[in-house]
Amino acid sequence: MAFRRRTITAKTPGELDAMEAAGRIVGAALKQVCEAAAPGVSTLDLDRVAEEVIRSHGATPTFLGYQGFPGSICASVNDVVVHGIPGQDVVLKEGDLVSIDCGATLDGWVGDSAWSFGVGRLADDVDKLNRATEWVLAEGLKAMVPGNRLTDVSHALELATYDAEERFGVALGILDGYGGHGIGRTMHEDPYLPNEGRPRRGPRIQEGSVLAIEPMLILGGGTESKVLDDDWTVVTLDGAPAAHWEHTVAATADGPRILTPRD
Repeated sequence: MAFRRRTITAKTPGELDAMEAAGRIVGAALKQVCEAAAPGVSTLDLDRVAEEVIRSHGATPTFLGYQGFPGSICASVNDVVVHGIPGQDVVLKEGDLVSIDCGATLDGWVGDSAWSFGVGRLADDVDKLNRATEWVLAEGLKAMVPGNRLTDVSHALELATYDAEERFGVALGILDGYGGHGIGRTMHEDPYLPNEGRPRRGPRIQEGSVLAIEPMLILGGGTESKVLDDDWTVVTLDGAPAAHWEHTVAATADGPRILTPRD
């Protein structure tokens, strides 16, 4: 993998504050979506909830219309890893694992975050998958500090995934070909952030550098996926459930700063 930049572009303290303002709206939308999710509710219903929250705060849904995407959220259920299109025909049921990815743009700055949750009670192994993915994100973002390089974050995510298998007692696979990204005035900026790899490679993280860090893990150890005919929906090749957690994170002198906090 070739890297074009020596450093990851830094934002000023004021710009980080502006990004956090957008990120807090994302967090509020995710919370409302989670509270609305129940058996019999469609993912299109959840999309409407998220859009209402985002617009009520004076922001716009970043995802809506992005490269033609038709929703304000990505709603991915069970074996759908990412980029699930909200639909009236996708109706939630007890035991579903739902991953919601959401973006909001406020005053020209973008917040991007995702989390996964169960509709009612999850099967034990699926619950472990979800808790493990959340833990891997928490471990990975610790590497988001000035002086590290891009793939130090990648390597931290990979090592955390191995540790999570033992900690949570489940086999986990890292989704191949997908990862995080730079973010700021637009949702996807350079550089691309792999979710695994050797450390000490790629552009250097500066104070004020921002990345969207987003591990995507598959239960059972599979890593392969396919894109459905809608050209968006990514499903696991073996049909296994998957979880997706994401935060927008800034590197600061005081340590990693989550710009998409959730109460």
